[in-house]
Amino acid sequence: MGRAREADLALIQGKSDPLTGWSPAHWPVAPDWVPSVSAFLSSPVGQQLARFIQQRLQAGAVVYPAQPFRALQLTPLSAVRVVILGQDPYHGPGQAEGLAFSVAPGQRLPPSLRNIFKERQRDLGLPPPAQGSLVGWAQQGVLLLNTCLTVEQTQPASHARQGWEALTDALIAAVAARPVPCVYLLWGAHAQAKAGLIQTTAAAHGQQTLVLQANHPSPLSANRPPVPFIGCGHLSQTQAWLAQRGVSVLF
Repeated sequence: MGRAREADLALIQGKSDPLTGWSPAHWPVAPDWVPSVSAFLSSPVGQQLARFIQQRLQAGAVVYPAQPFRALQLTPLSAVRVVILGQDPYHGPGQAEGLAFSVAPGQRLPPSLRNIFKERQRDLGLPPPAQGSLVGWAQQGVLLLNTCLTVEQTQPASHARQGWEALTDALIAAVAARPVPCVYLLWGAHAQAKAGLIQTTAAAHGQQTLVLQANHPSPLSANRPPVPFIGCGHLSQTQAWLAQRGVSVLF
């Protein structure tokens, strides 16, 4: 197998290694995401973020994941039919694989992902999967997007408010600006803060939109009011709503 093919295969299978440098040229994205990503990288905010991450790496910080744009590689803009928003990548060794809530194959399931699978079983009658990678969802048009795309080991939210949010807001707006049906699953206050952006953009561009909100799947909130995650039924509602519009998504 040639080196190029090996590199492509590694990206599809996922790598949970740390980030080795600020190298967007080596973080492939689907072609229709390129305008949004390029505009961000060349902006003052994007350049400020680049300097911040370079400084943290030079200071010896361990940063995850190795491929911050992986969600944009596996799920082209034109294919997005569902958006699930997370906050930032997992911060433990070997966990983050560039997709919100997803962990690399072979990793122990984090509590939030365990609750997602618990609700999936309750809602759809499906047994828990053998591993926690959600690549299969991403390849069906489920954009698994964290609002912050990097994090330091053992330091949750360590790269929040450093610039990533400007990019991810632009990506969310790009999804909502398409005249195709799309479901947005907003779990927890952080994700729900994007509801206004989604609804305003979708209304301006005529997108048929279903926005579903519930508590975060974390054990701290999954069973609590006002809208417990366990029992929310979002996965079946998503499938039914999309099926009415001729779209099939299997969770």
